[in-house]
Amino acid sequence: MGNLNNETVRPVIKTPAKTKVPVISMQHVKRTYNMGDTKVFALKDISFTIYQGDFVSIMGPSGSGKSTCMNMIGCLDRPSGGIVKINGKETALMNEKELAVLRNQTVGFVFQQYFLISSMTVIENVMLPLRYAGIDRKERRILAEKALERVGLTDRINHYPNELSGGQKQRVAIARALVTKPRIILADEPTGALDSETGKAVMKLFWEINKSGTTVVIVTHDPRVGASARRCIKILDGLILSDVKIIHKAVKK
Repeated sequence: MGNLNNETVRPVIKTPAKTKVPVISMQHVKRTYNMGDTKVFALKDISFTIYQGDFVSIMGPSGSGKSTCMNMIGCLDRPSGGIVKINGKETALMNEKELAVLRNQTVGFVFQQYFLISSMTVIENVMLPLRYAGIDRKERRILAEKALERVGLTDRINHYPNELSGGQKQRVAIARALVTKPRIILADEPTGALDSETGKAVMKLFWEINKSGTTVVIVTHDPRVGASARRCIKILDGLILSDVKIIHKAVKK
């Protein structure tokens, strides 16, 4: 039968749901260290997957294994057993040069102590990873200026680290991590050296970075920082104690 309204009948096509892309996968990961005659079990059996666009905290006390997890994600260490995949690549099968390339292209690091080079200006510090990546100087400066604009430090580009506050130094470190456009920002105790108000501002910046689609992983012992993420993985004695999603209520303006 024809359409009474002489309109073309179009079939309803359902758009398939977007498949989440895993960027970090740890499956039954173990890590042991030999200290003299003693074998230390840093990770006993760790399994989790982190997807593109996630905002995850890995939380635990000193000696829990969280720093070893961070080293696995950052391609700074290899597992003694199990499988670690970063951006789909199994790190245990890669040589040191391949791991260095994966680190540079995929992971941006932010540390508690900033690790800025005191003899370099703010913009020179941010340009440094691009130099290692082989980007020419003109392009390095353009990208570094954009990264510093993103963290609100365009008025400090020619200052040196000793002329900055702790919060400003951490923003420079975040800009340096962002400048290579990594898929993952990996932060180790990023608010540990900051006062509470400055720490809140830095966490707000991580939220803004995450909203743009970058995966953010924060390693911390601080429950307040851990609860600031969308998901919190708690580790104790080399095992996962809990892995929960965190619901954040919208703040009314």
